[in-house]
Amino acid sequence: MFLALRELSFARARFGLMGGVVALIAVLVVMLSGLSSGLVNDGVSGLKKLPVTDFAFGEGTAIDSAFSRSTVDRDQLERWSAQDGVADAALFGNQLVNAEGPHGEPVDLALFGVEPDSFVAPTASSVVDGGTLDRPDQIVVSETVADLGLGVGDTVTIERLGTELTIAGVLDGQHTFGHVDVAYVPLATWQEIHAGVPTGERARPEVYDEATAIALTAGPDVRIDAAAGDTAATTTTVSLTESFDGSPGYAAETLTLELIQVFLYAISALVVGAFFMVWTIQRKHEIAVARAMGASNGYLVGDALAQAAVVLVVSTAVGIGAGTGLGALLSSTPMPFELEAGPLAVAAALLVGLGLAGAAASVGRIARVDPLTALGGQR
Repeated sequence: MFLALRELSFARARFGLMGGVVALIAVLVVMLSGLSSGLVNDGVSGLKKLPVTDFAFGEGTAIDSAFSRSTVDRDQLERWSAQDGVADAALFGNQLVNAEGPHGEPVDLALFGVEPDSFVAPTASSVVDGGTLDRPDQIVVSETVADLGLGVGDTVTIERLGTELTIAGVLDGQHTFGHVDVAYVPLATWQEIHAGVPTGERARPEVYDEATAIALTAGPDVRIDAAAGDTAATTTTVSLTESFDGSPGYAAETLTLELIQVFLYAISALVVGAFFMVWTIQRKHEIAVARAMGASNGYLVGDALAQAAVVLVVSTAVGIGAGTGLGALLSSTPMPFELEAGPLAVAAALLVGLGLAGAAASVGRIARVDPLTALGGQR
C-alpha cells in the first residue's frame, strides 16, 4: 500500500474527481433502489401481507392479467381443500373500483373480497383503529387511506352501483395493489359489486359461488403440489411471488428500473477501468523504475488494485450516505420511495466489485511495462 497511498496523496485532485463520479453513480443507484422498492410496495404490498403461499387461478389464465380475468368457483375450492399439503384454502376476490367519499371526493380502491372467518380476512391484531368485518356493508381499509381524509365510520359509495360501504377498521401500514389502496370487503358483497348488481338487489345464485382466485397456504415444512392440484381442480397455480406479475404495471416497472440499474453498474465498471488505464499509462515511467528496483508484477498489480479499492469504497460510502439522506427527504413525499437495507448493501457491493473488475482489466498493462524503460532503454 506504500505506493498506492503516496499516489493518492500526490494526485488527490485526479482521484477526487474519479471518486466524485463514482459517488454520483452511487447516489443514482440509491435513488433507483428506493424507487424500485417503493414501486414494488405500492404495487403489491397488499398481496405481500396476505398469509398466502400460492394462488390458484382459472385454468389457462395468463399471469399478467390473472387478477382481472380469472374466475374460480366453490367446487374448485373444495377440490383444492382436499389436496395433500394444503393447510387452508379460501375464495379470494380482487377488483379495482372507483368510489366517492362522504363529501364527494374521488376514492379509488382495490377491493379484496374475503370470507370474514377465513384465514385471509383481516384480524384484530392487524387493525390499528376500529374493528374487523362484522356486516356485509363494511370494509377494512389500508392506513394510507387516511391520507385522503377518511377514517372509521366514514362511508364510501361505489360509482354507478350506489353501493355504500362503511369503514369498520384501518389496517396497520401500507396495503396497496396496483398503486391503489386496498379495502377488504365481505366476499358476498364483493361478488355483487363484481357482477354489477345495483344496491338493494340480489345477484343470480351462481354469482355467490364465484371469485377471482383460490388463496392457498401450505402446512409447516410442506410444499404444495401445484401440478396435482391443478389437475384435480382445473386451475393454474402460481406462488405468491409469481402472482405479483398480475398487479397492473408491476412487471414493466420493475424490469425497466432493473435494466437502468444494470446499465449504471456497467457504466461504473467502464468509467473506473478507463480511469485506471489512463492512470497506468501516465505513470508508466514510475512503474518501470519500480520494476527495475526489483518490484514484482504481483506487488505492483496488488498495489494498484488496493488503490482502486480505497477510491471505490470511500466514494461508494459517500454516495450511499448522500443518497440515503436525499431518500429520507423523498420518503415524506407522495412519491412511492422506500429504502431497504438489503438492496442498498447489494448495490454497494456490486459497485465496488464491478469497479474492481474494471480496474483489474486495466492495470494488467503493468505486467507489460519493460523495466529497461527506466534505464533509457527506449532511446
